[in-house]
Amino acid sequence: TDTSVITSIGNDYSYEDIFFKQIQALGKKGDIALGISTSGNSPNVLKAAREAKQMGLFIVGFSGNKGKLKELSDFSFCVDSNATPRIQEVHILLAHILCDLTERIIFNE
Repeated sequence: TDTSVITSIGNDYSYEDIFFKQIQALGKKGDIALGISTSGNSPNVLKAAREAKQMGLFIVGFSGNKGKLKELSDFSFCVDSNATPRIQEVHILLAHILCDLTERIIFNE
């Protein structure tokens, strides 16, 4: 959601590099990279996932029931639907659940 980073990387490199460059800059072995692609085939998400895997990050992939992101992910959440709105609704729910679980773990709730 960092529009300055997205715009600068997109303009100076390529929109296919917007997540790849951020993984390179911020990712460390053992980190978790979350890739979200309704189709599972978004070139910018796949490029970042490949880089994350090469760097030793654990990849969690959110996708629909098709696509390459599933194959690249160490743990994948594949929504069994062809309808974009249904896939995205489930992705939103999954993200909220992961945030809630993370807070419970960190803050011992």
